[in-house]
Amino acid sequence: MILKLLLVIAVIGIVYFIFIKKKPSVTQKAAKNTNKKDDIKADDMIECSTCGVYSEVSESLLSNAKYYCSKECVDEAS
Repeated sequence: MILKLLLVIAVIGIVYFIFIKKKPSVTQKAAKNTNKKDDIKADDMIECSTCGVYSEVSESLLSNAKYYCSKECVDEAS
C-alpha cells in the first residue's frame, strides 16, 4: 500500500516538473545574452588588435577604443 502511494506521488511530481513548472521564456534568455555580451569583466579574454594574442582585460592596454597586449603593439598600431 505504501509503495503504491509513493509511486503515485512520484508520478505526480514528475508530471509537475515536466509540464506545469514554468520555464524561462526565450525572450528573457535573449535579453540576458545581449546584456552579457556588452559587459566586459576583468577576467575576460580580449584579442590584441595588432598581433591577435589573447590576454585578460585587466592586463591589456586600451588605446583608441581598441585593446592591445603590450606597449609595443600600441606603438606599432600608431
